[in-house]
Amino acid sequence: MVIKASAAAEVTALVRALTGSGADPRADDVQREAAIARLSVIGGRAIDKLHRAYEGTTDLATRLAILRTLEAIPDHRNLPLAADALAGGGDVAIAAIGVLRALLPSERGAASTEALEALVTTAVATSDDRRLRVAALDALSDVPGDVRARVAHALGADAEGPGVSEGTNDVDRQQTAGWQDALDGRLPDAPQALRAVVNARAAAAPLNSLRKLIDAVHARENDTGASMREGWRALRGSLHQALALRGSRVALYDLRESIPAGGEPLPPSFLAALHVIGDEACLDPLAAAWVSASDERWRHQLAGAFQAIARRERVSKRHAAARRILARMPAAQELWE
Repeated sequence: MVIKASAAAEVTALVRALTGSGADPRADDVQREAAIARLSVIGGRAIDKLHRAYEGTTDLATRLAILRTLEAIPDHRNLPLAADALAGGGDVAIAAIGVLRALLPSERGAASTEALEALVTTAVATSDDRRLRVAALDALSDVPGDVRARVAHALGADAEGPGVSEGTNDVDRQQTAGWQDALDGRLPDAPQALRAVVNARAAAAPLNSLRKLIDAVHARENDTGASMREGWRALRGSLHQALALRGSRVALYDLRESIPAGGEPLPPSFLAALHVIGDEACLDPLAAAWVSASDERWRHQLAGAFQAIARRERVSKRHAAARRILARMPAAQELWE
């Protein structure tokens, strides 16, 4: 299909907007959503540029935005790209399932058949993440009942399967699968995908499961790039806060070791957890962080956590722990005043 120069220029600009490379992330999100909506209206005329943009980037947010756009443009040309994305696993694979789902009613029999085969194969593959398998099963909700029943039966008979039933809704199934994957050490590519699951399940989860998840999230936080690190750290803070609200100190070691002697302030959830369950051993790193901090708001938060712990643990300036702190950091005496 030949595209007029003016239309081609619009498509190019819209595809560029999907990258969200501006200085303000919130403005980028608005721009990205607007671009997805407009490209969905333009439809098939934008597919070639969208495919080239997908192949030309490794940025997760951009790839997810492109796949969301392609899901809204059910065209048989999307099949090879969706199949490749599905094979790659992770969050892009979840997004690719949406593209394949949109192809199930395709008038091109080959595209519909191949999309169905890819989804069924993913749903029953014991080697795939639970979250991915459940997403594939949900995508099959519109196929004939006997096909879906056979897939659901295969999942139910699989001892290692997602362990979800036909009676639960899509959100519940996704949360169950995502939670179990995370506990098994299979974290999503982006922390946002796990945040809602943690919010929904942390209050009732076994304490050791939360401790295990904190360790896994901390490892991902250390291994990821700067653009994702803040999100993983915020998620870890939410897990610590969930433990603190239940009065548990099973992961206090991680909370204590997270207090920075310098560098960037922690998300507020860390300080909230320290207020509730911090012990005497937390006072030394809190004092060190307070002495070296230059940000006044951060200093105030550190002082608040320090003083809450000191009162609860009855650590006055005459206490042995206080004398050790003051011997090394005389300025910390202000924390008791």
